[in-house]
Amino acid sequence: MKEYQTITEISGPLVFAEVDEDIGYDEIVEIETPNGDIKRGQILESSSGLVAIQVFEGTEGIDTNSSVRFLGETMKMPVTEDLLGRVLDGSGNPIDGGPDIVPDERRDIVGAAINPYAREYPEEFIQTGISGIDGMNTLVRGQKLPIFSASGLPHNDLALQIARQATVPEEDEGEEDEGGSEFAVVFGAMGITAEEANEFMADFERTGALERSVVFMNLADDPAVERTVTPRLALTTAEYLAFDKGYHVLVILTDMTNYCEALREIGAAREEVPGRRGYPGYMYTDLAQLYERAGRLKGVEGSITQIPILTMPGDDDTHPIPDLTGYITEGQIMMDRDLESQGLKPPINVLPSLSRLMDDGIGEGLTRADHGGVSDQLYAAYAEGQDLRDLVNIVGREALSERDNKYLDFADQFESDFIDQGFDTNRDIDETLNIGWDLLSTLPKTELNRVDEELIEKYYQEDTEAEAVEA
Repeated sequence: MKEYQTITEISGPLVFAEVDEDIGYDEIVEIETPNGDIKRGQILESSSGLVAIQVFEGTEGIDTNSSVRFLGETMKMPVTEDLLGRVLDGSGNPIDGGPDIVPDERRDIVGAAINPYAREYPEEFIQTGISGIDGMNTLVRGQKLPIFSASGLPHNDLALQIARQATVPEEDEGEEDEGGSEFAVVFGAMGITAEEANEFMADFERTGALERSVVFMNLADDPAVERTVTPRLALTTAEYLAFDKGYHVLVILTDMTNYCEALREIGAAREEVPGRRGYPGYMYTDLAQLYERAGRLKGVEGSITQIPILTMPGDDDTHPIPDLTGYITEGQIMMDRDLESQGLKPPINVLPSLSRLMDDGIGEGLTRADHGGVSDQLYAAYAEGQDLRDLVNIVGREALSERDNKYLDFADQFESDFIDQGFDTNRDIDETLNIGWDLLSTLPKTELNRVDEELIEKYYQEDTEAEAVEA
């Protein structure tokens, strides 16, 4: 192993060094500072005679007298089932005071793309216990469904609720028998504050969710470069648990905006020509490399489902980060500032939210036969109620017909009964659909044109409509 003392320039998180041999892209580097500290880095660019190294621990203390060693291998994640219940930093080192990790093997963190032909189509329901998701924008095993939030909204509380409550319903029935597959959560936090990290850990420990979780923590004061590695470590761990050990893994990545800011910072240090709003032109490709690691494989028991969380800068859903994420993923859950200001928890706005795989993961044998019809009818009725709210602001409530008033009342009741459930309530799918029928029963039967007649006969409650009229 050759050692060089040929550092020519230090720029932000990057170190440039001259070399006289071919160095591979993504190769891991050790840099020893004059006072004996060793920092790890990764080759970001390699051309004849010069390499650019991104340093994970930051470039503080490195100068032109520092020595550089090239290890001849890419970054690897030590994987083992014993990672469950552990807390690691953004570089994959334990920070929970537990024993050292003894890996079954070490896996390259870049990972290989899943061959489209080898993919199994996602069509099995995952129950999050949240009506706004389960009832209207159902999460399916193997899907990637991001949460679009904004600064100050309680997306962390929603992430914790999903991590705590998410189950695969048939697992509940069979209680993970010997032949069954178990459920695990891989939680990757990027650029979060120490306060947020403490909240996450307190919740994980209080609820016992940590036992089935692997947590990666990259804090706001950790180097930005480490942020680009954290999700790859998390996904490599998830792939091992899912495809080698048969777990159904839910990967929650927060906050993807911090990850993209790190890409922009590194791009600026490399003096790259910027793309839209200063982000690198390859950001779409980079995000796709992460998101496309979700899915199921034919003939393999396990699966990876992804919920990336991103805060939209300036509440702008046309910003490059949510815009590109929306292209790659299969829908989005939208959090809403107006609903949050009304005190709704979680403040999920179901109208602009979407789960593109929902239709394949619901219905008889998966959730319930009436699920699709109930969801469509709730959506239509709530949308009409929202439109009428705008009209009321102009003409007043007295100018509306009896039918319109029912839809206005429906919209209010939908938000208070269906959406607003708090961050500690766990509703199974039957309870969610029954609440849906309670709401639909406040409308006349003749208005229910998106549900089959036999389902209306079975679930519609006549007395609820009468009570609504009297009220």
